[in-house]
Amino acid sequence: KSINSLPISLLYGPTGRVDKNIPLVTGHTAPVLDIDWCPHNDNVIASASEDTTVMVWQIPDYIPMRNLTEPVVTLEGHSKRVGILTWHPTARNILLSAGGDNVIILWNVGTGEALLTLDDLHTDLIYNVCWNHNGSLFVTTCKDKHLRIIDPRRNFEEPIALQEMDTSNGIYLCGKGDSSIRYFEITDEAPYVHYLSTYSSKEPQRGMGFMPKRGLDVSKCEIARFFKLHERKCEPIGYDRSTKDDLYPDTPGPEPALEADEWLSGKDAEPILVSLRDGYVPVKNRELKVTKRTSWTAGPPRATAKPRSALEELLEEIRSLRQTVQAHEKRISDLENKLWPVSPNGTD
Repeated sequence: KSINSLPISLLYGPTGRVDKNIPLVTGHTAPVLDIDWCPHNDNVIASASEDTTVMVWQIPDYIPMRNLTEPVVTLEGHSKRVGILTWHPTARNILLSAGGDNVIILWNVGTGEALLTLDDLHTDLIYNVCWNHNGSLFVTTCKDKHLRIIDPRRNFEEPIALQEMDTSNGIYLCGKGDSSIRYFEITDEAPYVHYLSTYSSKEPQRGMGFMPKRGLDVSKCEIARFFKLHERKCEPIGYDRSTKDDLYPDTPGPEPALEADEWLSGKDAEPILVSLRDGYVPVKNRELKVTKRTSWTAGPPRATAKPRSALEELLEEIRSLRQTVQAHEKRISDLENKLWPVSPNGTD
């Protein structure tokens, strides 16, 4: 996803080479490493860059005459390049960023402020971050071969779970540099993963991005569409199936279920779903407005008091056992040092 400037939004449909004079979004001073469209406003996109900043842009419905150079808001807080961005799935204006400084920051885009900075959870480079369905938790993968499930509002000392991962290079559905894409179906019963088909082409892919469900062509039974980035072009690939009622369940729509302050106070909500039965009709997007606060009185979210969980008790027991083992090892070492000068016949 590394690009020197961010191309402006293009309507899906026209194909071929893009006019070299098309306006660009050129606010960053270094290559752009990641972008993410806001799930609650189709005209808002966030971009992350090697210049250590995150910028949020309002893309107009029309193609402007000149480059866009002024973002709605610039978010500064990382000390190294920012390589990961992901919007909260249900709360308005909550954006997560992760950088090469091994730091995760939660932003309120509506005020331009950092709500929470997690700077001591990851010991190495963060590979990816993903929210759960309602945004109450997020999961991270890291170069230290650990997967962490984090509750950003309640528990800042320990991850909810810590799982050591396989030490191999990893498993990819769409491998960078590969020219084949394999489809699998995942079920709740063994053998769980079922091979469906393979899409092959001559051009190796450099990256992939999925179209949201509400952007699919229901009339053609399109159940998925992703964009394959080649060396010099971006190719849309649709995946169609015969008509089935379960192919188009209600899907998350653009309306957020929570405001940023509601989520920050500890409230959770399921995504507001929309029907795709007769196709999706886009709604008019609101203009993104940033309201700077004169003082930050609320502060970062505090850990709420709650009973000790089984995980916390287990972690406490592990810490206690580790201390006991260390004490025994020291005592054994001291005894060995005292016995070492003594010969078998009991004389020095």
